[in-house]
Amino acid sequence: MDWTLALAGLGVGIVVGLTGMGGGALMTPILVLFFGVPPVAAVSSDLAASAVMKPFGGWVHARRGTVNWALVRWLCVGSVPAAFLGVLLLRLLGDDEAVQQTIRIALGVALVLAAGGLLLKAWVSRKQGDSEDAEITVKPLPTALLGALGGLVVGLTSVGSGSLIIVALLALYPTLRANKLVGTDLVQAIPLVTAAALGHAFFGDLHLDLAAAVLIGSIPGVLIGSRISSRAPGGLVRAALVIVLLASAMKLFDLPTTVVGIVSGAAVVVAVAIGLYNKTRQPAPAAEPDREPVAAP
Repeated sequence: MDWTLALAGLGVGIVVGLTGMGGGALMTPILVLFFGVPPVAAVSSDLAASAVMKPFGGWVHARRGTVNWALVRWLCVGSVPAAFLGVLLLRLLGDDEAVQQTIRIALGVALVLAAGGLLLKAWVSRKQGDSEDAEITVKPLPTALLGALGGLVVGLTSVGSGSLIIVALLALYPTLRANKLVGTDLVQAIPLVTAAALGHAFFGDLHLDLAAAVLIGSIPGVLIGSRISSRAPGGLVRAALVIVLLASAMKLFDLPTTVVGIVSGAAVVVAVAIGLYNKTRQPAPAAEPDREPVAAP
């Protein structure tokens, strides 16, 4: 058992539980760059680990009531068959590197736009008053089509079961609360990554020993992250989402790991500083007015 790989799984599991994404965008590059795993084996093993890991995080959110089940149903209508199609296309394309790189760049751009959208949403909410608790109206056809797009990309690259669907949900349902965004995304990803993992098991190169090592760390990690995100204030979850979106995008752009670490660390420092500033700016609770004693008759 490679305990270093299990430790990496723990870190990625916490990120997935906290933000709903980062599994494919973080774990697959870690397996390839740091552990020397062949790309196809890394993709299939990461998908298999995610198929076991994500139900634990989804269970926590379901218990806390932070899952929109109507969105989950319509996303799965499109994503599950499209995931099988994506794996089949990958076999037909012969794992063409140019195709893979084009998909990664496009997804990286989408993640940067999503991070910008989250920041814009926070700014608008601050100016106009927070409306995140507003009820949303589910749009069946657009939701199913976006699920299909996510499933296709996941089948091709293993990336996007969380990050791409987060982008789609954010675009379609801007008033969806941050922790409901994470909970809904985690639950819809369960059948999606399971379908993609089964497809790779049939057509690809699944290494159960790698998947098992990742799961040793990622299962407790996703439980920890999910408990935090299901209870945390929306601002904290939103800040974590922005940081992971930016880190995932930089990895998809093939930037050096050192650059990713420096930028992510700087983003964490900025987020903490903003949080502390906002806390000090909050007005103190008004004191109870002194009441004049009532004279006895």
